[in-house]
Amino acid sequence: MVINRKEFSFAELEQWFREQRITEIECLVPDLTGVARGKILPREKFTEDRGMRLPEIVVAMGVTGEFPSEGPYYDVISPVDMDMELRADPTTTRIVPWATDPTAQIIHDCFDRQGRLIPFAPRSVLRRVCDLYAAEGWKPVVAPELEFYLVGRNTDPDIPLKPPVGRSGRAETSRQAYSIDAVNEFDPLFEDVYAYCEQMELNVDTLIHEIGAGQMEINFFHAEPLGLADEVFFFKRTVREAALRHDMFATFMAKPIAGEPGSAMHVHQNVLRSEDGSNLFSNADGTASREFYWFIGGLQKYIPAAMALFAPYVNSYRRLARFTAAPINIQWGTDNRTVGIRSPLAPPQARRIENRVIGADANPYVALAATLACGYLGLKHRIEPSPECRGDAYLGDFQLPRSLGEALGLLREERELAGVLGEAFVTVYAEIKEIEHAEFMKVISPWEREHLLLHV
Repeated sequence: MVINRKEFSFAELEQWFREQRITEIECLVPDLTGVARGKILPREKFTEDRGMRLPEIVVAMGVTGEFPSEGPYYDVISPVDMDMELRADPTTTRIVPWATDPTAQIIHDCFDRQGRLIPFAPRSVLRRVCDLYAAEGWKPVVAPELEFYLVGRNTDPDIPLKPPVGRSGRAETSRQAYSIDAVNEFDPLFEDVYAYCEQMELNVDTLIHEIGAGQMEINFFHAEPLGLADEVFFFKRTVREAALRHDMFATFMAKPIAGEPGSAMHVHQNVLRSEDGSNLFSNADGTASREFYWFIGGLQKYIPAAMALFAPYVNSYRRLARFTAAPINIQWGTDNRTVGIRSPLAPPQARRIENRVIGADANPYVALAATLACGYLGLKHRIEPSPECRGDAYLGDFQLPRSLGEALGLLREERELAGVLGEAFVTVYAEIKEIEHAEFMKVISPWEREHLLLHV
């Protein structure tokens, strides 16, 4: 049975279960970090009218599993630890290809007692932004490019990560950008990844070796945002599982290895007119439209305030350094990879804008919601961009926050962005990140012991 993911119903889901001989179902909810939370049910316990319940706080925890004990967080989330209802989205149904018994995985949306979407759940935030576009007669289209590292198995967090050993028996020691042979070193792993993706009907496109030792990139086909965020969520689970089966780790940390480039999630985006499917970014004569420039203007104005969403961890800011293949500012340019906002060469119908600021560690739902929110505000307020950067943007000034603490301050101050993403979401998100930042500040790093122990 071929699934039409736009119209897949519960009746068709039952038929698919029978055809696949499903015995278990993983009921998944992506949390703020992108971790899969939820429950595993026997097949016979899963029905459309059986709403599962989880505490609201499950989707609002930090990466360490911590959450605030007081403060504005509890102006949004009930301090009595109320339940939310999980409702399956049948269009997200996939097989779990690595499971021993036939198992399905289904993403669920989160609702409160009144049947309203939980506003701080990542999927809810992206739905909210897409609904704002729909109300204007617009249809956003995105295509993520997701970078990640393969590293040797490492069970001691005090030991630096290293590139894994490939088929040759050797680990990479030099930069191998776009090398086919370097990718072939891990053929057995990627054969599994592609096989898993095919079984899960993930629309992945090309695989390339990126600049760093053991660094890869996978591209996704252009599609609507919510479905693509789901695919990125599934892909991260998939490549981690495949890597473990080949005695290595796959990591989406923004900067996992010192001295190597960081990992990004570049997001290509454009907007179609719902009435005829034409590209809002192009005029009838093929030239760039006013909306194209306004979208860029919105990104330029609001990206600094959105950086806590695009670069969500203390490690994220190690990636954003001069001359490291990562942007340091919000300049824009045509076919210019030194800028934060790039316009790739493309025919008029495919004219698009690439946000190169987002890290691979960002939650895909949150990142897509935030970049589309910035562009939406640019369109609504008709924000003109700065002049195009035609040279090396690395020679310019830093225009992005340099730390998570600075980024959180900007996010809290930007009320227009909160208005699009939702005040409840921004409040919960910022409070969680403050907890994470405080946890990090309790740790004494090797650098501090090396340079400060006997010198200060």
